[in-house]
Amino acid sequence: MIIQYIVLLLIALVALVKASDVFVDAASSLAIRLRVPKMLIALTIAAFGTCAPELAISFKSMATGNYDMTLANVIGSSVVNILLVVGIASIVTPIKVKEQTVKKELPLLVLVTGAFFVMLNDTIFGGTKNGLSHTNAVVLMILFGLFLAYLFITVHFDKEHKRRRQQRKAKYTLGISIAYIFLTLILIALASDIAVDNAVLVANELHISQKIIAMTVIVIGTSLPELVMTVSASKKGEHDLAVGNIIGTNIFNICIVLGLPTLIFGGFSSNAFNFIDTAVVLLAAIMYYLCGRSSKKLTRVEGIMMVMIFAAYYTYVLTA
Repeated sequence: MIIQYIVLLLIALVALVKASDVFVDAASSLAIRLRVPKMLIALTIAAFGTCAPELAISFKSMATGNYDMTLANVIGSSVVNILLVVGIASIVTPIKVKEQTVKKELPLLVLVTGAFFVMLNDTIFGGTKNGLSHTNAVVLMILFGLFLAYLFITVHFDKEHKRRRQQRKAKYTLGISIAYIFLTLILIALASDIAVDNAVLVANELHISQKIIAMTVIVIGTSLPELVMTVSASKKGEHDLAVGNIIGTNIFNICIVLGLPTLIFGGFSSNAFNFIDTAVVLLAAIMYYLCGRSSKKLTRVEGIMMVMIFAAYYTYVLTA
């Protein structure tokens, strides 16, 4: 039976890679056809689409009162997306970061992550328990609304993009680009779900603990779409898609994947995650900003540093 699980896992991983490869081309073509910056597509369609597994898990966990799983989902994904996904992508191919991204999008990510850090450390600021309140969820929704408003205002006033847009060629027509985006996002969601489910089954057959399964297979597994899409985009030279996908994904994770279920089901408290966990989430966002700002490029050395910090944090999580 374990052979069957492994075969399905490998098929799902291959489907993920291929679907993400097509998605990158389709997203790039859509941006060109609509005459909007690729960063906008990365921060919206790409980011929101790849968050489908995390959002589904978060709603299911909150509905059943499993708040620790909801937090593990968001905290783990936020750390994995930057330290592991961006780290690996940078090692494969150094990623260029635009001046506007350093000045605007990355600081927005740090702002949202900083708010998340403050909200989940009530005991540091005089509270009795750490958790997320209904009011916190409303604030996260407001931050997300401001983020969307910023995106569309940026597109409207992006004069540099308007000067360049006539020089680019699209690989697909508008209709084919849209069709491929929807089809590949569906395939990415299904493939990631199959990959996670079969990885869990393999882990169970090998008698690996549930704690390790939750913090590795589930969290890292649901980040597979971001990983393959970011690596694919960086190898193709689509640096805006590679950088923007992760920025948008983490903002979406914090504001929507965590904030929206909390807004619907109500606040909660948890002792499963401490200051160190939330501090690493904030550290990852700050490191992403500083590395991008240093040379307008995420280098292989910086990628190795990110992966090393990720390994150190996960060693702490799995041995604490």
